[in-house]
Amino acid sequence: MLTEKVHIAVPTAFYEDESLNVQGTLDHIRSLYKQGIKSVLISGTTGEQHSLDLQEKFEIIGGLEREEELIHNMEIIFGIAAIRQKEAEALAEKICHTKISGIMLGYPPYVIPTQKEAIIYTNRLIQLSQKPTILYNNPKRTGFDLSENSIIELSKHDLVVGIKDAGNKEKVENIKHGMYKQKFHFYAGGEVGLEEKVLFGYNRLSSIAGNAFPTEINQWFQSLLMEQTISTQERKTIDSIIEQVYSGNAIVNLKKIINHQGMPLGICRSPIGNI
Repeated sequence: MLTEKVHIAVPTAFYEDESLNVQGTLDHIRSLYKQGIKSVLISGTTGEQHSLDLQEKFEIIGGLEREEELIHNMEIIFGIAAIRQKEAEALAEKICHTKISGIMLGYPPYVIPTQKEAIIYTNRLIQLSQKPTILYNNPKRTGFDLSENSIIELSKHDLVVGIKDAGNKEKVENIKHGMYKQKFHFYAGGEVGLEEKVLFGYNRLSSIAGNAFPTEINQWFQSLLMEQTISTQERKTIDSIIEQVYSGNAIVNLKKIINHQGMPLGICRSPIGNI
């Protein structure tokens, strides 16, 4: 099972010619590990997943498998999604034979499957990966919104442990009322609006800002879960972090901050970063 309440959704490192930098990605994960982070999500968010082809994802997995300290001591989650189900299946089969802890299962962008088609797609990838699974609902990027009934139906699967970005307060409440299991987690995707989401039921965090500010974000989220009062100074710190990361394009801002901190993640793949 996936036990960590916070994972960091890490950006992928690229060289100046936009080619994949596997070692740079792993170096960033190792840096987070040394700062006390216990869980990361790779190739699952930050808008870069669908710029990676299948071979590049295999290369990242190969690099992870060679990092014995990380793969044995961290909860590593890998994102699976593709426009073509056959490619997602190949990735799921690959992950099945690794020590990767779990998967973040996303839905194809643009093609907009029906709910029934999406359920079949989901069940097939879970069957092939045999890993604890977080469903990833991201209609803003994909055009597809996993319905309440579909989420409830998929929650029956033993390996489905939660969902990232389930939806608004009403949708979350309806899912909870129809849920078949006690332990089902609601992951917030990023820090924007996080306090409100915690109030209406989100209980885990897929962090973006934690890439650059892991300690501050982790402590803040733990305080929210425990309903502790946020001090004025902590509020100023968090507001400043959110402003730095989310004012404009978050992934571009993150890479600039992390590069400046001395960890070379390089650039984004155009058109992201054109400005």
